Amino acid sequence: MDSAATATTGLIFRDATDGDVDALVALIESAYRGDASRAGWTTEADILEGQRTDPEGVLQVIESPDSRLLTVERDGAIVACCQLEHRGEAAYFGMFAVSPTLQGEGLGKTVITEAERMARETWGVTEMQMTVISVRDDLIAWYERRGYRRTGRMTPFPYGDERFGIPQRDDLQFELLVKPLV
Repeated sequence: MDSAATATTGLIFRDATDGDVDALVALIESAYRGDASRAGWTTEADILEGQRTDPEGVLQVIESPDSRLLTVERDGAIVACCQLEHRGEAAYFGMFAVSPTLQGEGLGKTVITEAERMARETWGVTEMQMTVISVRDDLIAWYERRGYRRTGRMTPFPYGDERFGIPQRDDLQFELLVKPLV
């Protein structure tokens, strides 16, 4: 069996619960920050230090009536997650993380495809939206291969708010990416 098939075999998709908060924070941090994140390709360690999220932020997503935090398990361990938030005709996709040791094996593609299906079926939305740090060319290219397009619409990075990390550059901003879900 190839590695892509192995990475997507035996997955359980479910909504996160309060009991998952610590494991989800650890997963998200490991995928983006610090030395552990360098095992995967989604690391932000060269552009941001500090935290990516915290227990309060994860719990807020879990408890929000317009959001769900989709949790992906394999062999009893949480290996991926993503936030889906209902925003009228669109859904917002965020807080996406795949265990760094499993990146590049097709798990992320499986998760985003399932998230799009769930958003379409659950809320009847016609578009998925996300924001990505605009200097993350490799990550944006990955999303473009999944059908997302750059809009050129930027929002400022929250410099000075360490809940989002400690920037290592002064040119960070978020770009809105969109994909029709039809």
